[in-house]
Amino acid sequence: MRLKDLFEKWGLTGLKVKTPILEMDWEPSDPDKNAAWDLYVELLTRITTQKLPDEYGTEAAALKSVYKIFELTRTTLKQHGRKAENFTRIAIIVLNQVIRPFTAKWHQLSEQGAFGKEEKCIEFRKELAELQVKLRAYTKMLSELADVEDMTDMEDY
Repeated sequence: MRLKDLFEKWGLTGLKVKTPILEMDWEPSDPDKNAAWDLYVELLTRITTQKLPDEYGTEAAALKSVYKIFELTRTTLKQHGRKAENFTRIAIIVLNQVIRPFTAKWHQLSEQGAFGKEEKCIEFRKELAELQVKLRAYTKMLSELADVEDMTDMEDY
């Protein structure tokens, strides 16, 4: 399977990635699988993939949880090292092209007091729900890469 096929299978399309990387064969090593497992567990147990009902939680806490994925991914990359090269390619693309646009926008707006305005909170939760769709696809991809049963849809979403 090519890396391009993997992204398409899980609906993570429209990303800006150089063709040579997309055409590479995906043959995960044990470090790739271990790194995928570590991040899979983190994503599966955060607001990144779980519902945030309107009557619960805060937008600031949800934004912080999404932002924390950067630290978790960096830690995972450092922990598994250069031998998790295939995982690294995928994780960096998702961080920079899926998560970063969301966190960059909402970090600035939150600093400007957006979460004190109901219409901005509604907009945030709508965009969070859109991000969650992509991150749930990413979580499913990670379970496949880790060669474990996918539990993303285990609960009624």
